[in-house]
Amino acid sequence: MDFFPSILTGYIETHSTAEDPVLAALNRETHLKHNLPQMVSGHQQGLLLELLSHMLQPQQILEIGTFTGYSAICLAKGLAKGGKLHTIDINNELEDITAKYYGLAGVSDRIVQYFGAAVDIIPAISGNFELVFIDADKQNYARYYDLIIDRVPVGGFILADNVLWSGRVAEAKHDKDTEALHAFNEKVQADPRVTNLLLSVRDGIMLMRKN
Repeated sequence: MDFFPSILTGYIETHSTAEDPVLAALNRETHLKHNLPQMVSGHQQGLLLELLSHMLQPQQILEIGTFTGYSAICLAKGLAKGGKLHTIDINNELEDITAKYYGLAGVSDRIVQYFGAAVDIIPAISGNFELVFIDADKQNYARYYDLIIDRVPVGGFILADNVLWSGRVAEAKHDKDTEALHAFNEKVQADPRVTNLLLSVRDGIMLMRKN
């Protein structure tokens, strides 16, 4: 998922704020103990999420796809006073690691964790979301987008991860996940309700602002 030469990646890391020690420990534990550890957001993407959250200072954030909680911690750091991050994951076996690191990062009181199907949970959460981060099962990206677009106020932001899918979205032949991500990118591009920019950060982030 790294589209830059290693020498340039090293330069970027050298000229970015160092990874928070709690997040570094979470990253390491994820790689040691969990399948598909590449699903963790990691330093550069996490720092981008943190900075965007600080810029917006939202009252409510929705995250679809928690995994081990790295991105949730980053997003929660920028919440306005009294704000909440609502984060959803299908796998309740991750609760021990997420709860542990929310506590170590000092953000437990800002995070509401849900386990189950996001399509069922999202409608049950009240209010609107000034910031949404989609990073879950790829074939449902368009469905998640439809569920949340009317709940993001004008000026709010939506981010979707993995939209480059290791470059496969630009290839002629697509598997089901690649086709779903390509269709999602096309859907966003054609939607006049948002202004969007596909960022080449890590595996691609679609950044959208509600018009």
